[in-house]
Amino acid sequence: MIRHLKKIDYPVVIILLLFMLISTLLIKSATVYDPQYESLPMKNIINYAIGFAILLLTAATDYRIFVKIAYYLYGIGALLLLLVYKLGDEIHGAKGWFSLPFGFTFQPAELMKIFLILALVKYLENREYDHLRLIKDVGPLTLLTLLPFALVLIQPDLGNAIIYIVIFLNLLWVGNLKYKHSVALILAIALSLTAFVYSYIHYHEPIEEYLLSKKLGHWSERIDTFLVPESASRDARYHVENTITAIGSGQLKGEGYLLGDSKNNGSIPFAYSDSIFAVIGEEFGFIGSSLLIALYLVLISKLLLFKLQESYAAAFIAAGVSAMLLFQIFENMGMLMGIMPLTGITLPFISYGGSSVAINMFSIGLILSSRIHQRP
Repeated sequence: MIRHLKKIDYPVVIILLLFMLISTLLIKSATVYDPQYESLPMKNIINYAIGFAILLLTAATDYRIFVKIAYYLYGIGALLLLLVYKLGDEIHGAKGWFSLPFGFTFQPAELMKIFLILALVKYLENREYDHLRLIKDVGPLTLLTLLPFALVLIQPDLGNAIIYIVIFLNLLWVGNLKYKHSVALILAIALSLTAFVYSYIHYHEPIEEYLLSKKLGHWSERIDTFLVPESASRDARYHVENTITAIGSGQLKGEGYLLGDSKNNGSIPFAYSDSIFAVIGEEFGFIGSSLLIALYLVLISKLLLFKLQESYAAAFIAAGVSAMLLFQIFENMGMLMGIMPLTGITLPFISYGGSSVAINMFSIGLILSSRIHQRP
């Protein structure tokens, strides 16, 4: 194991250590005046310690082993999604968490992201980069994605369900989908989104009533803040308006660490998790936000460069993980600035969340493994 870890990409590890430092400091700032959450900074350090252990173990293990057993891992992930729906705890309106000792929680939907990537990668690797056939290939890949999508949607967890679709579409694209099928897919997505936006705006009331009848009223509240803000509830507008105000008040250099007014007066909901980017914007301004984005881009560029050095499986894993991270970053930042729908998607490596840190570390470990275990 030590022999393998000597080959690890240390710049990536350094970036992850910087994320740990940034995350812990921001969580400390977000919870400094709330005794209810005073233990979160230390829990975050523990989460990262576990995450780095997962990263090193994964990197030291040949990634081909994970690809080989991908369908079994996928089955375990699907089973966990079923169990959490029946036996899990409800947090913020979604029944998607298992309670663990010492106040920690585990969210199977996070684990299913990487298991879905591995399952899709295994299928694509067997095709050896031949053009994907519409029925024989795209069909099975679609079914592999729709199962976890449906299981997470009924929790209901719209954010993670959307991420599964993003992973699926990205791997279809890099998996050598025929050009004519790619064009058809892009047109279908564009038409579907256009039809959805038109229907939601023009038939807002009956759609809202239907969602309320299915106990999915929070979906309409979150979509309203993006598409029809004038119809959004006061609580939904409160979240987005306050995060926009906080980010804008930071201006160029920010108000200073621990000094954010909006954060300190409690007007930013979930400042330690979903809304943590608002804390960055308010206390460190445009400069701090830009530096964090630059750090993300350096990390993802390095992950994508690895894919040029190994097998199809390594390339597909790098593409899938990078797409997952990029979408989460864009969606999280975008929703807090009012340019994307409000969801429960967290900011990778920065928001508080043990499941998220562990799965993201496992994902990075897989990509590092592809470099460590290159074949001569």
